[in-house]
Amino acid sequence: MEKFNTLTSVAAPLPLINIDTDMIIPKQFLKTIERTGLGKNLFFEMRFDLNDKEISDFILNKPAYRNSQILIAKDNFGCGSSREHAPWALVDFGIKCVIAPSFADIFYNNCFKNGILPVVLPNDQVQELLEFANDELNSVTIDLPKQEVRAGNKIYKFEVDNFKKYCLVEGLDDIGLTLQKSEEISQFEVKNKILTPWLYN
Repeated sequence: MEKFNTLTSVAAPLPLINIDTDMIIPKQFLKTIERTGLGKNLFFEMRFDLNDKEISDFILNKPAYRNSQILIAKDNFGCGSSREHAPWALVDFGIKCVIAPSFADIFYNNCFKNGILPVVLPNDQVQELLEFANDELNSVTIDLPKQEVRAGNKIYKFEVDNFKKYCLVEGLDDIGLTLQKSEEISQFEVKNKILTPWLYN
């Protein structure tokens, strides 16, 4: 998993509440278990018309926001089904941080496991950031070590669980965390083969 330290990007404003996981990645694209290739279908029903042509006024189809790595939305982002394809699609598209007043719990935790930083800020601060992001020339900086969002001359502090922060800064998902203990695991296996050889026949 890629390490997350600081990130500066034009932020895409998506001022909608209750953006659910089916909006993020519709159910017809859930047939794969691969984490790659889903980005092209991110927000499919909002990005494309019935003829699969881009809808020009959707924020991520606008030239200035096509490469946005930060998404700003409103309350209850990631609600709906618990599909992990939703953060996969965001990451594959290039989104590394989502800012919102609140997130669905399962989606929130899935973000950290997939290298996305979900930032919770009060409604009024999110509204300020949405307005700031409406200017295509404005960029936002996310500083995870300092737990700050910087936009123009304003700084917004956010809270994040220390362990989740550590995992993002170090680029550790569940597999990476396990591999940190590879030496201890190997030592256990050697001892266990002696104590319970019948398990290894």
